[in-house]
Amino acid sequence: MHLLVTGGSGFIGSNFIRHMLESHPTISVTNLDVLTYAGNPANLRDIEDDSRYAFVQGDICDRAVVDGVLDQYHIDTVVHFAAESHVDRSIADGSVFVKTNVLGTFTMLDAALAHGIERFIHVSTDEVYGSTREGSFVETDNLNPSSPYSSTKAGSDLLALSYWHTHRLPVIVTRCTNNYGPFQYPEKLIPLFATNLMEGKKVPIYGTGENVRDWLFVTDHCRAIDFLLENGKPGEAYNIGGGEEKTNLEITHTILRALGKDESMIEYVEDRKGHDFRYSLDFSKLRRIGWEPAFPFDEAMTATVRWYGENEWWWRPLKEGAR
Repeated sequence: MHLLVTGGSGFIGSNFIRHMLESHPTISVTNLDVLTYAGNPANLRDIEDDSRYAFVQGDICDRAVVDGVLDQYHIDTVVHFAAESHVDRSIADGSVFVKTNVLGTFTMLDAALAHGIERFIHVSTDEVYGSTREGSFVETDNLNPSSPYSSTKAGSDLLALSYWHTHRLPVIVTRCTNNYGPFQYPEKLIPLFATNLMEGKKVPIYGTGENVRDWLFVTDHCRAIDFLLENGKPGEAYNIGGGEEKTNLEITHTILRALGKDESMIEYVEDRKGHDFRYSLDFSKLRRIGWEPAFPFDEAMTATVRWYGENEWWWRPLKEGAR
């Protein structure tokens, strides 16, 4: 397999590249990444000299760049992670989200069609379904996104599936719950809270902290995408969940306990605009074809917090650069 990963220097993409190289000895992986603030070459420092790995700095919105990579590296499979993904940033300015998430996905799909790509996985999010107080979303539910971020992801999902229905480009759409693990940019909840506490700072909780998310260890997400490359059906969407629904307050308490801190380190702040209360996915469709999460939440969270404690060299420059 000659695999192209877009956005492979980001959190999930870099973990996925590492997983694929470790799991498939004969694979070659090309990473196409424009290196925005969340794309960090240090995420893949340990494999940058692997002869099976190549990095190309370039924009997925640039068709000439995409065509060149598909040709030069004889790509037959694409896993498309590249996206702007932070809800707060999309509320402040949605324009870059429309450009990258919609136009960039269109460029990737159209180039893949022209080059006869054999499998294209478009990686999306549970946020496209919107919020629910009870029950869990299945893949056939209507999309009802709330933020500029999730709206652009919903648009790109539909665009991707249209390339199967119209052109028979073998596209699969995946929708995952909240990921956590090593190399997550420290604007996200778990790494932000863990590193704040390591710096002696308080952790900011929106509203009452009762908002609910399902949490998926990033290695399980990588395993699921790898599984779907072999077992997924073109033209289908698959939910990927961890089966671990927690309130933001529960997550905070888990991190506090792991670092020996108490509730005095919590700072409640004004709630996010349009803050969805609960995301929940039914991922029985994926389970029926043979995939299950493998990492228990408590063990994976403990390992994640420990990783940030042992890798201050990685996160401190990112936090200092954001100030």
